[in-house]
Amino acid sequence: MIRRCVVVWFKVRVEFRVMKHEDTKGTKKHEEELSYVIIGAALEVHRTLGPGLLESAYEACLSHELRLRGVPIRRQTPLPLVYKGVHLKFAYRIDLLVEDLIVVELKVVEHIPPVATSQLLTLLRLLNCRLGLIVNFYEPILRAGIRRVVNG
Repeated sequence: MIRRCVVVWFKVRVEFRVMKHEDTKGTKKHEEELSYVIIGAALEVHRTLGPGLLESAYEACLSHELRLRGVPIRRQTPLPLVYKGVHLKFAYRIDLLVEDLIVVELKVVEHIPPVATSQLLTLLRLLNCRLGLIVNFYEPILRAGIRRVVNG
């Protein structure tokens, strides 16, 4: 069973999952299945809309498509950070957090910069998540714009 941890910084309530080793036994398989659902939803959005829109439009459509498929998601989840006693209320905003397991970062750029992979890996470490996806909707064929990032 996955326990939840509630963190409160500057009157902002953020809920994250806390997992023990025995809780992660079926998680890897579930993450793999869930990543296929996310990629399928992204392909459907890209097939319907095509490349060239703003990131916010793709985010709204992808979140709607995932909800239609029964997948719980959170959009623009704030990630607070404490650095040497300094509380940063909104250090970063996660584009999509799917079932508190997979971080999905959306891009609409010609090429995914290497720093995007580094940023996602840092987010995965901070959230104690194993799998993240970068989805670049700029690509004419979306399959070329999907990058999986694994923490650990």
